[in-house]
Amino acid sequence: MNFDGEDLSQTTLTDRLAPDETHVFRDCDLTEADLRRAPLAGARFESCVLEQADFRRADLDGAVFTGGGGMRIRFNDAELIDVTFTDVDLSSAQFGGALVTDVTFTGCRMIGASLTAARGTGFKVSRSNLTMANLGGCSLRGEFIEGVRFDDADLSGCDFTEATFSDCRLRGTKLLKTVFAKADLRGADLGEPDDTKLRAFQGATINPAQAAAILAARGITVL
Repeated sequence: MNFDGEDLSQTTLTDRLAPDETHVFRDCDLTEADLRRAPLAGARFESCVLEQADFRRADLDGAVFTGGGGMRIRFNDAELIDVTFTDVDLSSAQFGGALVTDVTFTGCRMIGASLTAARGTGFKVSRSNLTMANLGGCSLRGEFIEGVRFDDADLSGCDFTEATFSDCRLRGTKLLKTVFAKADLRGADLGEPDDTKLRAFQGATINPAQAAAILAARGITVL
């Protein structure tokens, strides 16, 4: 079923969506739309307003989101396998309890988003803004992470083992029990080094300028 330019705000849509069809939403207003438990496998959302849309427990396997988005979208307990988000506003989005496997976030605005308590094998993220996001306990093990801002984000308990950071920022980031073993941090702005950060960075690779900044913060001058 195709929806083109429709105002579906505050509408309950689940009963209108046949489970054996692929649904396409183009330029629709889905503000506060109720899509709980909806059969949306393979669905496409193109430049849709998704402000406070409710996808809780929806089947979104293979879905594609391009452009659009909005604040406080709820994906709690949804199935998100092989889902792609490209240039989507996911600010304050909630993914708690969702099955997140092979999900890709590219060019997304994810300020204040929460992926803590998500299940599954994880996700890829690039060219996205995760300022103040909560990724507590997530795994980006072995990933190439490019152009991501983690400023003031909570990365407590995250696993970045063997991950490579390029053009990333970690300013003000919470790194309690975060693991960077064998990670390449040479392409990251590490922010102000403190004891918690230095413990987290054990086993990681940094560049000479980063090492000098860490020593300078401890009153040691490198000549």
